[in-house]
Amino acid sequence: MLIQLEPAISSENREAIINRIKAVNYKVTEVTTQRAHYLIGIGKADFDIRTVGQLPGIVDIHRVSDDYKLVSRKWRVRPTVLDLGDGVRIGEGTLTLAAGPCSIESEAQMESIMQHLVENDVRIMRGGVFKPRSSPYSFRGLGMDGLKLFHQLARQHGIKIVTEVMQVSQVEEMHDYVDVFQVGARNTQNFNLLDALGGVDKPVMIKRGISGSIEELLSSAEYVFSGGNEKLILCERGIRTFETASRNTLDLNAVPILKEKTHLPVIVDPSHGIGIRDYVADMALAGVMAGADGIIYEAHEKPEQAASDGAQTLNFAESARLIRNLRRVYALRQELE
Repeated sequence: MLIQLEPAISSENREAIINRIKAVNYKVTEVTTQRAHYLIGIGKADFDIRTVGQLPGIVDIHRVSDDYKLVSRKWRVRPTVLDLGDGVRIGEGTLTLAAGPCSIESEAQMESIMQHLVENDVRIMRGGVFKPRSSPYSFRGLGMDGLKLFHQLARQHGIKIVTEVMQVSQVEEMHDYVDVFQVGARNTQNFNLLDALGGVDKPVMIKRGISGSIEELLSSAEYVFSGGNEKLILCERGIRTFETASRNTLDLNAVPILKEKTHLPVIVDPSHGIGIRDYVADMALAGVMAGADGIIYEAHEKPEQAASDGAQTLNFAESARLIRNLRRVYALRQELE
């Protein structure tokens, strides 16, 4: 059971609601976010929720059977749209594009990519400054100095930043220099990190775990929401299966399923999803037709010289062509709807 309380509810009315829920042997958890105050009731007793819903101080009440309550579309039917400022929005009704390198490497690299994005009217740049790598000998990013320079250049070009946070200790120091925190596939079930991100007032993009289920992805989002942060984005980036012909198996089934199960924006990462440059564009277009609210992919002026993930990274000509085609396919999808 999920209850949204009135913003100015009195303490007496709030206590009366909590006592009424406890009277039917439900456990009550209070959640306060940037936008509202909620009560989550967990229990097995079957009762008429109207006996609670008629109490003073309640805006809305719903019975939500899913383990994830706050991110469920059974409660919030209207889709969430996030506003990053300066006209940049993520969510249903718009196609959001984000592109950039796997790793931030240098000032010159950032300048060239930002110029490419500006020329193609893409307002969000991806790029890692802390890189989780399978090998300890691979390039692992420029760290906070790189992020500060990334932020400075992005502001000069009117670009928003999405970059990965890897541990709790980084959240506070990164906060002022990012527009969207990214939780990578390896950290989707790092619950300490998810709890910490629940305490910030910045959007968080959660990537699906390497072998994670859809339910696990939604539960990860529930951790952040229940911690107080409603600004969430879900990213399908492929899962590890027995198939070896591609880096991962991009599960486009997840897009319409997630759109039905949750009110949160859903985007697709075809670069990690398939891991082969020649196929990235096709999978990106397929993601849009599947219903994604956005696409995030890897682009680099010279992918063959990229410090990481060059094999799945588009060059600028390929990226510009993909951007044009993504917008055409999105317009077609709107016509078909």
